Parts: sequence; structure tokens; C-alpha cells
Amino acid sequence: MSDFSDTEYWQPELLEKAAAIRLVVFDVDGVMTDGRLYRDDTGQEIKAFHSRDGLGMKGLMRHGFTVATLTARSSKLVEARMAELGIQYVKQGRHDKREALAELLQETGISAEHTAYMGDDLVDWPAMSEAQLKLSPGDADSWIRQHVDYATRAYGGRGAVREACELLLAASHKLTTWRAAFGAKEPEA
Repeated sequence: MSDFSDTEYWQPELLEKAAAIRLVVFDVDGVMTDGRLYRDDTGQEIKAFHSRDGLGMKGLMRHGFTVATLTARSSKLVEARMAELGIQYVKQGRHDKREALAELLQETGISAEHTAYMGDDLVDWPAMSEAQLKLSPGDADSWIRQHVDYATRAYGGRGAVREACELLLAASHKLTTWRAAFGAKEPEA
């Protein structure tokens, strides 16, 4: 996304729904990563995170959104990456994602009506179904893609999170402001 104003790219109905969001919950594997599970010769898990996704999440936090991650797997690498980004709410090893989302809502004091959830597979659906705004990467499970409010053009681990962040920033009329903080200016009409 680069040549669009705050609202040109997304449908008005989607922007209206996204405008109410204050808490954004991201799955990790398949959303922040490409979903493949890498291991080195010692059995250590390796994950690749996209730096642009991280910048997008930081942009959300800078503009008042609460960002959380929720994953069924546990990884020191995820813990370290989320700490790097300043993400306070990190739920790992949570197979009952609906229950974990309920805990996040209670901890943050933000209701499901003001929550977006981005997941990529059926295991995410119990939590996603509770959220006001349902998002997925473009390469998510086909059933998930059919049942979300928005499936990104980008794939998991390849900019899907950034695209979701830009959607939310656009809905709150902060996308142009966020870009301008880096010296990026929109073309004049």
C-alpha cells in the first residue's frame, strides 16, 4: 500500500466497521510468519518475522491502539520479538483461543465490539467469531477467508499484518499522519 489516502483503498463499509476498533489481536504462525515451522540441527525453532509488519504494529500502538498476540504454540523467539516491539499482551501456549481472548478483553478493559482478530486457520475461529472485525492473510485457510470481513492481498509473514495495520489506521484517519511522520507525503491531486 503506498499511493492511497486514508480511505481510497478500502470499501466504506469495511472502514466504518474498522473505525470502532481499539484492540487488535494477531495470531503468530501463519499471520506474523509464513506458517512454516523451521528447526535447525539442534531442534531449535526458527521463525521469520517481516520488519514491515512490526513497524505497522508499532504504528497502531503509537496511535492509541492496544496490540496483542495470541498463539497456541510457545516460543522464546515470539516472546523476544514481541518485547522488541513493545507489545505488552502476549498469550502463548493457548489452545483455547476463545478463552484466551476473553482474558485479553478483561485485562485490557476493551470489549469484543471494539476488537479485531487476525487469524489464518480453523483453530483461530472460536476467538475470531467473538471479535467485531475478522481479518485474515490472503493465504489463510479457504473457509476462514470466506468468513472474514477482510482477507489481505498480502500473505502471512509477507506483509499481511502491515496491510491490516494500515486498514485500521486508515479507518481512524491516522494513516496519512503516520506516514507523514516518516516524511512520506501523499501525491497532490
